Amino acid sequence: MTYTLYYVYDPMCSWCYAFRNTFDKVKKELPSNIEIEYVPGGLAPHSDEPMEQGFRDKIQSIWHHIEKVVGTKFNHDFWTKCTPKLSTYLSCQATLAAKNQGKEEEMIEAIQTAYYLNAMNPSNEDVLVHLAKELVLDVEKFKTDLYSDETIKVFNEKMNLRKSLNSNSFTSLVLRHG
Repeated sequence: MTYTLYYVYDPMCSWCYAFRNTFDKVKKELPSNIEIEYVPGGLAPHSDEPMEQGFRDKIQSIWHHIEKVVGTKFNHDFWTKCTPKLSTYLSCQATLAAKNQGKEEEMIEAIQTAYYLNAMNPSNEDVLVHLAKELVLDVEKFKTDLYSDETIKVFNEKMNLRKSLNSNSFTSLVLRHG
C-alpha cells in the first residue's frame, strides 16, 4: 500500500516556519511507502502595496507568540529594515520554479531563513533571485519559470488541491491512501 502525505504550507507562513524542525523529524521517520507532496497554499495574492499597520502589528504579535510557545526565533529587524507587503504568491511560485530544478525543499527553507532570520523580504523578486543564486540554480531559467504560464497553472492546481483536501490552515498534513 502506498500513501501520500500532503504538506500544505506557505513559505511565508509563520507557523510553517515554527514547525519546520518538527516536520523535518517527521520526514525522517516516515516509512518508505509514504510519499510527500508539497502543496503551496498561497496565503496572500500578489500586491505591491505596503502592509497596513494593523496587520503588521498582528503578524508581529504572532511572531512573539510563536517565540513564547514554540521557542522558534525570529529576527524582528524585518519590520524596520523592510517594507512588508501582504503578498505571498510570488514566494509560492518560487518554490515551484525551484522544483523544476530539483530544489523545492531547499527553496522553501531558503525563503524561510531569508524572511525570518535574515530580515529579507521574499515578496520581492530580487530577494528570490538572490536565493536562487545561493542555491546554485540556473538563474535565467528560474526567473523565466517564476512567472511562466505553466508555473501559474501548477500553482492554481496546488491551491485547488489544498481546497479539495479541506485544508484551510497552514501548516497542515493530510495523509491519503493511493
